[in-house]
Amino acid sequence: MLGVDSESRSHAALRIGEWLVVPDVNRIGRGSEVVRLEPKAMSVLLHLAQRRGAVVTREELLTAVWPRVIVGDNALTQVIIKLRRALGDSAHEPRYIEAISKKGYRLIASIGQAVAPLPVPETDRRLTPAAFAPRPASAGSVSTAPSPDRMHARRRWLMSVTLLVVTLTVAGLFEWRQHDTARLREAGLVGEMSAVDALPMLRVESFEATGPDPRLTLIARGVSADLATDLSKVSGLRVATGAEPPSLPAAETTRARYVLSGSVIGDGERLRVYAYLVDAIAGRELWSQRFDRDASDLFAVQDDLVHSILAVLSVKVTDAETLRIAQRDTRNLRAYEQFLRGQAALLVRSRSQNEAARAEYWRAIRLDPAFARAYAGLALADALDYQMGWASDGRAALGRALELARSAEQMRPDIAETHWVLGFVDVQRREHGEALRHLDTALRLNPSYADAYALKGGIDTYVGRPRDGISLLRTAMRLNPQAGSLYFLLLGRAYYFLGDSAQARVNLEQALLRNPENLEAHIYLTAVDRALGMDGAAQWEVTEIRALDPGFDAGRWLAPYPLTDARQRERLASALREVGL
Repeated sequence: MLGVDSESRSHAALRIGEWLVVPDVNRIGRGSEVVRLEPKAMSVLLHLAQRRGAVVTREELLTAVWPRVIVGDNALTQVIIKLRRALGDSAHEPRYIEAISKKGYRLIASIGQAVAPLPVPETDRRLTPAAFAPRPASAGSVSTAPSPDRMHARRRWLMSVTLLVVTLTVAGLFEWRQHDTARLREAGLVGEMSAVDALPMLRVESFEATGPDPRLTLIARGVSADLATDLSKVSGLRVATGAEPPSLPAAETTRARYVLSGSVIGDGERLRVYAYLVDAIAGRELWSQRFDRDASDLFAVQDDLVHSILAVLSVKVTDAETLRIAQRDTRNLRAYEQFLRGQAALLVRSRSQNEAARAEYWRAIRLDPAFARAYAGLALADALDYQMGWASDGRAALGRALELARSAEQMRPDIAETHWVLGFVDVQRREHGEALRHLDTALRLNPSYADAYALKGGIDTYVGRPRDGISLLRTAMRLNPQAGSLYFLLLGRAYYFLGDSAQARVNLEQALLRNPENLEAHIYLTAVDRALGMDGAAQWEVTEIRALDPGFDAGRWLAPYPLTDARQRERLASALREVGL
């Protein structure tokens, strides 16, 4: 049984800096302004407050806030980003939460006893991009607040950055609409893309987990991911994942017509799944259903959910699509749980978690020797060993990755994920043509596969066509706006080689906000700052690179790097030489 965590305990209100914090209602307030926090964000804030002034490691925060559950490092990064937005804080000039490179975070604002109730809100806002806007300091501000001159400079800087981001976002969306589709036509995908754009969009939001069983978080994540995958197999529907991106205008056609959300509740023996389908445009609920089954009936619940949703939407499903939906990756619940643990560990992108993921995939295979996606997971772990330089024999690791990926494809040639992993392995082998062929197959099986669009866009940059990759990357971001740092890194890389350093910097900084330990993002931001003549910022990035990899050598890093365009490769190598890497 899972113990009571920090989200379920009662906490007294307290004052952090200029904010009144009321944990029991997950709100913070200042003056007439009230902000609602997600429960995890409040838990992180309270844990930092308990250790005010001390460095709290990422591992300690992950253990305290996500007890006995493996989550990707990006989960904590996203919570820190949301807290900074709520508090009006800045990663560059922190007044509340300071990041300590390669260690963790510490709360630097003053803490005191609450002396006033939470105000009746004139504005009760959720965390949106508007929360980035600077706020005036109130009376009794914390002692760590900067001077008025510094505050004015910071406001001017933030306003400039905000204006730049808005301008570039609008320009990027316009470019996505106007971009020539010759590249997609060559790949034989322009028909699918046009058809997909005309289809109604269903957005599958992450299901919430409630209950004492620590497995519930994994199961809830798996249910929402599998629902998105199954529904993506239907050609009459376009499927996106995650929350609606707030930065797009309401008139954007990427707004989801339908939104599916739900929750998973259980005690280890029984499993209750609640699902809700709403018409976001009409603003009404279309369907809701509750499933109360034995925990072992999870896959039957997923099947019933898919069929019920398709019936409500009156989507035409072909016989071939029906067959693909019915063929689940595994019917072994224990193997499925081990696989989900492997997926969560793999997201962290660290050497230790890569090893943990490999162990979980092998456990899944021992329970179900025909589990194709577990073999694909092993292939991806070996490919990452090669890509990140973790393997003692990189070539051997890459060879194993190829064999495992081929085995996965032979077992299940009808699922997109096995073809995507083959594409990823071929990218590391610099077989970009073969990689594109596998990704095209993946997109024919799942036209809403965001990662396939993203990897195709990355390949376009590798081979010297960064402009062609941008539209694909923006499609990926629209289908999966919560993908984390990777998509922003790929966009920043493309804009760097296009010579658009301003756009490159915006995207690379977004990548690092989501994952401060992304070495490749630091490398490209170094090159971008050098191109902009920002030598001080470039040297700061050099320091960050050395902190992440004390023995970093640009030549060694570039040797296996799959950038095959000679001019682009020399441009990046030259920039790194100029800053002493």
